[in-house]
Amino acid sequence: MAATQQAPYVVPGSRAHSDGAFVPVQTRSERPTSYDPADFDAPSGREVNWKHTPIARLAALWTAHDDTRGVGVSIEGADSIAVGGLGVGDWPRGDVFTPEDLPAALAWTRTQTALHLRVPQDAAVDEPVVVTLTGAGAERVAYQHIVVEAMPHSKATVILAHELSAQYAQNVEVVVRDGAALTVVTVQQWEDDAVHAASHQARVDRDGYLRHIVVSFGGGVVRVNPSIELAGPGSSAEVYGLAYADAGQHLESQVYVHHKGPHTRGDVLYKGALQGEGARTVWIGDVLIGPDAVGTDSYEANRNLVLTEGARADSVPNLEIETGDIVGAGHASATGRFDDEQLFYLQARGIPEDEARRLVVLGFLSEIVQKIGVPALEQELIAEIETELATTGERGTTA
Repeated sequence: MAATQQAPYVVPGSRAHSDGAFVPVQTRSERPTSYDPADFDAPSGREVNWKHTPIARLAALWTAHDDTRGVGVSIEGADSIAVGGLGVGDWPRGDVFTPEDLPAALAWTRTQTALHLRVPQDAAVDEPVVVTLTGAGAERVAYQHIVVEAMPHSKATVILAHELSAQYAQNVEVVVRDGAALTVVTVQQWEDDAVHAASHQARVDRDGYLRHIVVSFGGGVVRVNPSIELAGPGSSAEVYGLAYADAGQHLESQVYVHHKGPHTRGDVLYKGALQGEGARTVWIGDVLIGPDAVGTDSYEANRNLVLTEGARADSVPNLEIETGDIVGAGHASATGRFDDEQLFYLQARGIPEDEARRLVVLGFLSEIVQKIGVPALEQELIAEIETELATTGERGTTA
């Protein structure tokens, strides 16, 4: 009797190699996309985009029924922009966004009406538009799709503020039309039992500018992944992030900047601080300079400050260049403890050690806060950093 040959196990998200073997998709641009959740397997933790994530703590997002009451929405400053709703198939929903994983596909299909914020053409909105997203409890599972659209030559700042608790899968679709300048700030100040998996996808058209900032303090597991396509000639993006992880917290961002048009510019800087047993941050930065992106200037960096034993920071920068005609491209990553020279300098001038450490951490993280450009929010976040520094690192759970 002939022996039966068993087909090899295929890791989700892998592709066939020329010799018939399956290898994981490593290149960021090659990841599969689909609007249909059935096209994605539930993450196992083997996939390249999930291998650093605590899968079990996110499982409710792809196993529970949707709950439209799970996250409430309120908007401050709505009078200065157009606010509406978009069903599946209503333009510009989907103009930029294509789900790359199961939570994003579920958020797409289970959001019957997406929130649409449109900044009118040529409008200069001075005061920030603040969208407060309030969780109704950790037992609630919620899905949401948000579209932020800056019409040509407009200027505005949109803040997404997250509070209380929920199990929340979120899509944020950002469209920056020709000559527009848009700042999008997402602030995660959840309770310790919250779970937040967000996919932000943006496109910047000719001479457009996007400043995208992720600030994560609260939440048990927070995963905010921004993907930005610099499509138009002369488009640019500044992509910043700040994470402060306490005991048991997992704060993650996977950043992707695709230089597609000529003469584009990208600057990525994420910083993290960690304290307490089991505190963890994950940053993965991917930059792709496409074959038509001549004259590109791009740089990405991640810096992490580990404040106590038992904390862990993962940092993975990646850079792909498909044209030789660029201005410059580079990446950097550094993770370490306090700079002894800085501490010695401060202590030598009579500053006690605890105060010296506080000043070092505050100075380290304030660089990101000061890029927001909204004084009231900057003051609030500095106060939050001060509060974090005053704790012992015991906040949070590992459950």
